[in-house]
Amino acid sequence: MTVSGPKANLHRYLRSAREAMLWKLDGLSEFDVRRPMTPTGTNLLGLVKHLAGVEFGYFGDTFARPYHEPMAEYDFESDPTADMWATAQQSREDIIEFYRRAWAHADATIETLDLTTEGSVPWWKEEHRTVTLHQILVHVTAETHRHAGHADILRELIDGAAGLMDGNDNMPTTDSARWQQYRAELEKIAKHAAGLP
Repeated sequence: MTVSGPKANLHRYLRSAREAMLWKLDGLSEFDVRRPMTPTGTNLLGLVKHLAGVEFGYFGDTFARPYHEPMAEYDFESDPTADMWATAQQSREDIIEFYRRAWAHADATIETLDLTTEGSVPWWKEEHRTVTLHQILVHVTAETHRHAGHADILRELIDGAAGLMDGNDNMPTTDSARWQQYRAELEKIAKHAAGLP
């Protein structure tokens, strides 16, 4: 089926980024999906949880389309990162289902409203709050792809798995020896450029 038209094209890019996010969890242990991989604690399951909240907020609150989800329980005042990690009581399945419910809610908003429909983002500065569905669709798609990029790097650091999406990794080679040679060459170039031995 060919997807055409601005809204359908934007929606397709959002959907592909969503699927890429979940694909990055496939085959990993509970520890690996939760463990912080950066100094600021970035972790795969936390990225998925965060993006679920992003979709509920931007496609729900912004367009006065209510939802009944546990996000109200997050205490952002005492922990501004409450949506960036899964508690020990929240299973991977809980977070994935939470994200899929966010998709369904967002998809209904996207399908129901025109791109020119106006909304208001309550957490943005007053002078920037009034937005259109088009603007929010671009914004959320960009944010999801940004976090999919984070997930790409985290997954590669965890077990070396890399690629764009299931069935299309978009990598020039799968030869690990070639990647080691390539990385060694880049290291050599970096040292030379920096005047290091």
